[in-house]
Amino acid sequence: MFKGFGFPIAMLVLGAAIWGTFFLYDGANGKALAEDTPGPNLVIEVAASDGTPKGTLVIDLLPHVAPAHVERIIALAKSGAYDGVVFHRVIDEFMAQTGDVQFGKQGGDITEAGRGASDMPDLKAEFSNIPFKLGTVGMARSNNPDSANSQFFIMFGPAKNLNGKYTVVGRLIDGLPTLYDIKLGDKALNGLVTDPDYMAKVTVVDE
Repeated sequence: MFKGFGFPIAMLVLGAAIWGTFFLYDGANGKALAEDTPGPNLVIEVAASDGTPKGTLVIDLLPHVAPAHVERIIALAKSGAYDGVVFHRVIDEFMAQTGDVQFGKQGGDITEAGRGASDMPDLKAEFSNIPFKLGTVGMARSNNPDSANSQFFIMFGPAKNLNGKYTVVGRLIDGLPTLYDIKLGDKALNGLVTDPDYMAKVTVVDE
């Protein structure tokens, strides 16, 4: 969502039409998650700041919806760029943001986390009509609609005000307890997290 922590930022959503939304029920948590579709999945192993494993997130990537953005995420994951990147901005009942491969590496100086990007060019927005709700994964950007690069966020719940304002790249299909267990930030500081959790390992499967 916000690319550049602390800067006034608007958000965008990608437009593109999609087939239909299917769900599978997570009985342990009483929540509905998206169903896996053919194609790549992003697997994120989450750890606490001290390295303690906290669980795994599995995201169904949607290359038919946002091909360029999904290609970028896959490239960064395969290169190892996402490994060790913190969840620098986490707001209760809203979303968890990560993916700053430039300033967000765990164990280093993360005071600028949220302002960085990869060494690849920014991406042109790919709009769709997929709603922002529990588990939706969107790309972070600045005021410029075509400024998404490496950062992304995962929704804790619905946010209709985001619909049509961000590029959707995927949906969580497994790992809801892990998502809810990601360390929260300070709402008064726009979700800034002290000693944040991080993505210990990010891989791509089922291509």
